[in-house]
Amino acid sequence: MRQRLGRVCALAATVVLTATLTGTPVAHAQPDRDVMFVGNNWDGTVDLIDARTLEKYQRIDVVPDLIDRKSEMRVDQYIAMQVIRETAGEGHDQLVDDIMVAPDGRTMYVSRPSLGDVAAFDIESGDQLWFNRVDGYRSDHMALSLDGETLLVSATTADTVNALDPATGEIVGRFDAGDFPHENRYSADGDTIYNASIGNVIAPDAEILDPVKGNRELTIADAETFEVTDTIEFEAGIRPFVVLPDERTMYAQLSFHNGFIEYDLEEKRRTRTVHLPLSEQAREMDRSDYPLDSAHHGLAMNNDHSKICDAGTISDYAAVLSVPELTVDSIVDVGDKPYWAATSPDGRYCFLSNSDSDDISVVSYDDPREIARIPVGDHPQRVRGYTVPSDVLIR
Repeated sequence: MRQRLGRVCALAATVVLTATLTGTPVAHAQPDRDVMFVGNNWDGTVDLIDARTLEKYQRIDVVPDLIDRKSEMRVDQYIAMQVIRETAGEGHDQLVDDIMVAPDGRTMYVSRPSLGDVAAFDIESGDQLWFNRVDGYRSDHMALSLDGETLLVSATTADTVNALDPATGEIVGRFDAGDFPHENRYSADGDTIYNASIGNVIAPDAEILDPVKGNRELTIADAETFEVTDTIEFEAGIRPFVVLPDERTMYAQLSFHNGFIEYDLEEKRRTRTVHLPLSEQAREMDRSDYPLDSAHHGLAMNNDHSKICDAGTISDYAAVLSVPELTVDSIVDVGDKPYWAATSPDGRYCFLSNSDSDDISVVSYDDPREIARIPVGDHPQRVRGYTVPSDVLIR
């Protein structure tokens, strides 16, 4: 081992000496960077933010083809786009919902709800590589397999999850889910898919009419065959959730609930319920005023699963809790209407998208406080953290 190391060092020294004598520059590899991708839903743009230094890189236009896509729509597709605009879009087109990045850090995939499709972009140039419509009329949350070879997207109005080939956008598989399938996640080993449905959030919010919300369930499928292996019914829509590596413990936010639950997937029962405080303003809100039935919408954990970051959407805070005790470390004031929470790749920070104040709050897990607030585009929604090559980033 020492002899081999000595030969390597000698070879390296020879390369440097030769380059010095000949005047040939020595190439230095640039380190990869941890980057948060922020989807500005109403802008149709994605902002790139360094997860460590918090400096901003390029902004990518993810609807360069907007006019072309609209001109190609059938009448029913155009009507659906207007319905999305006046309901979930609050008077705006929904142009970027979710973001995934390929394992090599060079390609970005974006679901575009109002266009009912998914599109791929080269991160460095911003060039669009492909696009493809999903089943039905609206695309939503996504997930990318660990090997980067399968891209899942919830086809909301079709009550289906589509599986796409990330190289071409072609739909290569699908499985049925509950009403309005929402977030998708792969298990830690990549063998299992979890999809949570939220029910019809456009339906009336009166408790007596709750059955019209439809089936709200966790759908569990085989990641290779897309065969549904189990379905667990819930009494409310399942908002953001996290499944621990043991594939037994799940933390999930539910529609209208201020907090989250702990759920045993093996025994199929709720084990603990966490109630978090309401702000003075939130106490005065009616259920029907909750944004798309969401009281809390955004749930993340640090890398060793010892902390939870919960976005208190209607109360404008982030709650940081310790696990497994589920005790509150701190309630941290953030921007207006935090609607997602994501952990930085190094596990140090929770990034929350403040959709009404158009900024991102950066909250420390170990010292629960807001360390920065970063302006972004119009209506930031999804935030995702990835490690990407430095050469794709533009200051």
